[in-house]
Amino acid sequence: YQRRVRGAVFIELFFILSSIWQHQFYYMFSFLFIVFFILVLTCAEITIVMCYFQLCSEDYHWWWRSYLTSGASAFYMFIYSVFYFFTKLTITKFLSAILFFGYTLIMSLAFFVLTGAIGFVACFIFVRKIYSAVKVE
Repeated sequence: YQRRVRGAVFIELFFILSSIWQHQFYYMFSFLFIVFFILVLTCAEITIVMCYFQLCSEDYHWWWRSYLTSGASAFYMFIYSVFYFFTKLTITKFLSAILFFGYTLIMSLAFFVLTGAIGFVACFIFVRKIYSAVKVE
């Protein structure tokens, strides 16, 4: 399931990178919104599952791990951008390559913050919900 979602996200990433770097018009904003919703849902689900496994092993330091678990998808985004640079673009000048990788790094960091925040909030709500159901007697 997660591979299909990543595939859908990376297909959209291909079209977004093509519109930015190859001056092509991007016109599928409704499909992009659907893929963004799937991304949010997948980040939340994966982080909740990983947090649950961590809590089952009695490791209660879930705060940063929940942020890093879903934020790691930005690493895949950066790797795909490097792949896109070497396979689809014909940039030969050093300064243009620095500009591409600088903007890609900024987009990847913003994506890391976004997906990390989604995962953290989902995990926070999950932990509050399961610990509020525990009866202390």
